[in-house]
Amino acid sequence: MKGPPDDPEDSTSAPLPANLPVSTIASCCAQVDDFSDPITTRLEIAMSIERTTPHQNPAQDPVVIVSAVRTPMGGFQGELQSLSATRLGSLAIGAAVERAGIDPHDVEEVLFGCVLPAGLGQAPARQAALGAGLGKGTLCTTLNKMCGSGMQATILAHDLLIAGSASIVVAGGMESMSNAPYLLDRARGGYRMGHGRVLDHMFLDGLEDAYEPGRLMGTYAEDCAQNNGFSREAQDEFAIASLTRAQQAISEGHFDAEIVPVQVTVGKEQRLIAHDEQPPKARLDKIPTLKPAFREGGTVTAANASSISDGAAALLLMRQSEATRRGLKPLAVIHAHAAFADEPGLFPTAPIGAIRRLLGKTGWTVDDVDLYEINEAFAVVPLVAMSHLEIPHHKVNVNGGACALGHPIGASGARIIVTLLAALRRRQLKRGIAAICIGGGEATAVALEIIE
Repeated sequence: MKGPPDDPEDSTSAPLPANLPVSTIASCCAQVDDFSDPITTRLEIAMSIERTTPHQNPAQDPVVIVSAVRTPMGGFQGELQSLSATRLGSLAIGAAVERAGIDPHDVEEVLFGCVLPAGLGQAPARQAALGAGLGKGTLCTTLNKMCGSGMQATILAHDLLIAGSASIVVAGGMESMSNAPYLLDRARGGYRMGHGRVLDHMFLDGLEDAYEPGRLMGTYAEDCAQNNGFSREAQDEFAIASLTRAQQAISEGHFDAEIVPVQVTVGKEQRLIAHDEQPPKARLDKIPTLKPAFREGGTVTAANASSISDGAAALLLMRQSEATRRGLKPLAVIHAHAAFADEPGLFPTAPIGAIRRLLGKTGWTVDDVDLYEINEAFAVVPLVAMSHLEIPHHKVNVNGGACALGHPIGASGARIIVTLLAALRRRQLKRGIAAICIGGGEATAVALEIIE
């Protein structure tokens, strides 16, 4: 990138420091939000450098979460179907920035997950950021790591801050599974003769295995349940507990602190959606009566698997020194993150490896952790993790999980961090781990500690 020309008549211009990395210059340039003048002075860039230079080591100056928020989780073709993924993302990002109490133009970068971007237009994360009122100089990246997209965005934001490449980052994820389009296979080249196919973007790119094309992810949950000895009754019992906890959390207002209400238009009526849609509608007595969803004679049903859903979640992150400089009170420290990968078909057990690695990084034992959020892609996922790691159920998904709330795949990785943080604070507890399985055989996990 060619730098701006020197202006000998401008006494305010200042030279850039010698040997400054190009990445730092680019990051600093992003802070200049006035695009009416494409040429910025060296002084403007140099003044921004202080905000993006590396801080102390991570132990002395960790990454902190200053705000964390999510939209309600909407059912498939339900209350949020009129809103695109990018609109849901905008609402979450805007609320995270507002709750943090900072100027939207101070956000330097947005990393946001989205698994089903077809039809959204270019750069969905950029759309969500600008729709939230962030500055035009904000750098934006859309991530797709399947169900782990929102968590991976948070992990990469953490590492970006540790590297000193940014001072304030918003991370999270968004998904409107209700609006995932259908695709015409081979239509661009033309159909010579015979039948063509219409493909479901949600199934093809979200719910089906890429390594055994056409195989639904639920069949791997069936394999996991069979191989690890989890009966239909055990999975239903877990799903009933998840739904009961979610219904109680909604009725007692436990989610209120983490949710930003969403306004939707239904016909000519404006409606404010402030609660997760699906738990109040579900009936506990129906769960044992449902037919298997993925295999004849199987054990995985629509109730003990996560439901198709819409929603978004966002977190605002910075280094602790930056929060102190701004007079902000962070919510929690991100102590560490970890990942694990195995055979693609073994994704339901991958969180076990991710959590074990994370415990090794933090030096914590299983018992040192007060609460866990293990994403309920299927009930068997937390069940097998609880069994292998000897985690008591009363510490896992205390306000219910995706079996009850829904699983908007691009958002869930961030959503469980938001929910974990709120649950720890409400219960006056300290340490938490969020973990999520990922299509393709992977999992990620993040360790948090509340700042009092």
